[in-house]
Amino acid sequence: MPSNTEITVSQLARLIGTPEQPRLIDVRDDEDFCADPRLVPGASRTSPARAAAMAHASGARKVVVICQKGRKLSQGAAAWMRHHGLEAETLEGGFEAWREGGGPLVPFSRIPPPGESGASVWVTRARPKIDRIACPWLIRRFVDPDAVFLYVDQGEVLAVAEKFDATPFDMPDVYWSHRDDRCTFDTMVEEFGLLTEPLLKLSAIVRGADTQRLDLTPQSAGFLAACLGLSRIHKDDLKQLEAGMVLCDAFYRWCRDAVDETHNWTSPT
Repeated sequence: MPSNTEITVSQLARLIGTPEQPRLIDVRDDEDFCADPRLVPGASRTSPARAAAMAHASGARKVVVICQKGRKLSQGAAAWMRHHGLEAETLEGGFEAWREGGGPLVPFSRIPPPGESGASVWVTRARPKIDRIACPWLIRRFVDPDAVFLYVDQGEVLAVAEKFDATPFDMPDVYWSHRDDRCTFDTMVEEFGLLTEPLLKLSAIVRGADTQRLDLTPQSAGFLAACLGLSRIHKDDLKQLEAGMVLCDAFYRWCRDAVDETHNWTSPT
């Protein structure tokens, strides 16, 4: 049974990908990390000595610290965080328990290196629609919660990427883009190792909306309509992204928790 300063794998799994997800900090030593250089979705990696500073810099109030087995490294780092007023827990059983439980793991090599702000920086075309809203949502919820997104004129995307050390996405002839009949969201789900049932359902919805295949899922037309509506409401691309995060949160929770739920109301005769 976990202590009052631990969180179980199943408890954490329910929070992953939601707005309630705590800040996750991986403090495994170099030997353990090199043996399996992947991260629990949304986790950042640092040393135990720097973990408290990273948590403070992020502005987080709730933190889960992850080491190899949930012992001295994570418990010590979490204790320091609590000393500084943070709500810090450790993952019961650590990284090993998460991996053995079959939880998704993000290859560290796939995450772009952080910029000067400490976060990954991404760039794509302005006036976002389907992929350019869904992909940032995926990155912030499952890869890098602090990720920065730059929306610029289409003809300037690659130049901005070079000058500002940003990673281009959803553009022709770049790594993070459409492949065959699949959209950029599909590419990211696969490359980041996020092949869970809810995200695969969401991928199909996004793919249908983004590739003019509205018959792919019954929800694709609704997702397209909502994204286009947001693009008409918001002139500011970042405000549109903020609203789109809520939209994607709702579709994700439907995919995860509500696919079998129906609703009907019959007028009394």
